[in-house]
Amino acid sequence: MADFTIRPAVVSDGSFLADMVVEAANWRADAIRPRPAVLSDPVYRNYIAGWQRPADRGFVAVDEQERPIGAAWFRLLAADVPAHGFVAAGVPELIIGVRPVWRAQGVGRALIRALTDVARAAGYARLALSVEHGNFAEGLYRSEGFAVVASRGNRDTMVRLLG
Repeated sequence: MADFTIRPAVVSDGSFLADMVVEAANWRADAIRPRPAVLSDPVYRNYIAGWQRPADRGFVAVDEQERPIGAAWFRLLAADVPAHGFVAAGVPELIIGVRPVWRAQGVGRALIRALTDVARAAGYARLALSVEHGNFAEGLYRSEGFAVVASRGNRDTMVRLLG
């Protein structure tokens, strides 16, 4: 396994979380979405706007030189706020991004596990996320206990029970 550590995300990580939203949107090497297009999308913007609100929780993975290499966080969003993985009020939506060179090295799994533990400790019963069809990360999500509960367009909404 690669050498990295996980630390809690803080207010000053907002810019890096925006980078990770762009990475998440660009999981497919043959269909790159430019940063301005991703960050102007209302759904992606909702995942980072105003970070860090009181209910926001997250983690950042850093390499041996303390450079950020990935992040996972969750937000509570209302039913009338555009989101890809909304399932119900009070169910946080997980967002995750990992720099391409660090993918498939355990970073995403470590981030998901840390975030799942925090969500459970905070008393949440479920954690939701959205994944585009064909995204290789879906296998990771399934292996971490997420199951598809809905499909819309080219996306699946997945939920993990935390009980």
